[in-house]
Parts: sequence; C-alpha cells; structure tokens
Amino acid sequence: VWQAEMSVKEFEDQGTGAGHTKWWQCFDCGQRFHGAVELALGWAAWKTYVSRPETTLARINSMARLGVALSQSGRRAEALPVLEAKL
Repeated sequence: VWQAEMSVKEFEDQGTGAGHTKWWQCFDCGQRFHGAVELALGWAAWKTYVSRPETTLARINSMARLGVALSQSGRRAEALPVLEAKL
C-alpha cells in the first residue's frame, strides 16, 4: 500500500511514475493484483482520495478501483452502491 501511495504522489507531484496503476498492478512483475490484496488496495486507494472533491479524477478512479475489487471478491451487493456513486 505504501508503494502505491508513494507512486501516486510522485505522479501527481512530478508527472512521472505510473500513478493510479499502482493500485491494481505490481510494478515489479506487472501482474494484476487479485483476491485479498486487490480488495485491500481498493480500500486503501479510496481512503487516500475520499477527502478530495467529488469531481477529482483520482477520487473517481479510486471509487472505481474499490467497486471492481468488491465485485471481483464476490461482494457485489457492496460493490453496486460504490460503482453507482462513481457515476
């Protein structure tokens, strides 16, 4: 989670790095996260950006990340309101 947060900060501050990609893909091997790790990073992304204005792209993307992670983990009833709010 810390690596993902630092990567996003680098992207936002300097325009370098992979930005939001770090919340869903390993920067070492390129594999997409799944299972409990995907869900934990989805929550971490949302917590990182929830305080930003609703129209901020980072907040919208973090809600999408959380919604997809919830859905992929079989928690579709919880994913639906998150994904609807993203719209």
